[in-house]
Amino acid sequence: MPELPEVETVRSGLEKWVLGWEISKVEILHSRAVRNNKTYDLKKVLPGRKIVKVDRRGKYMWLVLDNNQGLIIHLGMSGQVLLPNLVDPKHKHLRVRLLIDQIEKEIHFVDQRTFGHMTLDDLEDGVPKSIKKIAPDVFESQYQQKTVVEKIRKSNSEVKKLLLDQGVMSGVGNIYADEALWRAKIHPQRIGKDLTPAQIAKIIDKCKEVMSQAIEAGGTSFDELYVNVNGESGYFDRSLAAYGQNGAPCPRPKCRGLITKARFMGRYSHFCTNCQPKSG
Repeated sequence: MPELPEVETVRSGLEKWVLGWEISKVEILHSRAVRNNKTYDLKKVLPGRKIVKVDRRGKYMWLVLDNNQGLIIHLGMSGQVLLPNLVDPKHKHLRVRLLIDQIEKEIHFVDQRTFGHMTLDDLEDGVPKSIKKIAPDVFESQYQQKTVVEKIRKSNSEVKKLLLDQGVMSGVGNIYADEALWRAKIHPQRIGKDLTPAQIAKIIDKCKEVMSQAIEAGGTSFDELYVNVNGESGYFDRSLAAYGQNGAPCPRPKCRGLITKARFMGRYSHFCTNCQPKSG
């Protein structure tokens, strides 16, 4: 699933082009892509609306419209938002088309596995009401590190599980949790309440550090399912130290450990056998 850096790459790419665009028509080619729209019929209410901003919280982004509503775009496992060349053939997994007649442009929502969705919602303090429960991410002005540290310190859960909890701190998924914990030298199964405030703060700082670097690299692409608005892949996968590196020597100088892949909490984690001890 695309994590914060991938979503931010798409968001920033959209923002360079779509501000001021007026939606003239909506075509829905697969009902699952709009399954969460219980209140609004996108084909009826979106035409005539202008895009004034493209915003994001964690793994969610939305087109801010000129009537204080937001068109949420959640990429799910394989969603893509593309600004196509209209002379090219339509993508075989095209689910929703937003037509912009006055400049002969279109915004395409493509989703092979159809886990993603587009949903219209009212905004409250600039955030769609349906995602207000999601905690701010580390790049937001509303983010408060002290609050996140306290939530982790009070928990009996494993620290990686807490990093993935979007109610604690949004945007972090499996890839960047593994990378941040490796950089902080913390084992993913350490219990939150057993960590010091300094250790937790270091983990969070490493989350921001690794995601910032991933954004600069255009995100992480392991296959053709994640691309930016121009259809290009990100290349941060070349910089991964832990995630996906099972059996490789730890890249930390003089460590001499091996990156190990282990399954717990229903998913795989990658960590160093030497510099990320399970206790201590």
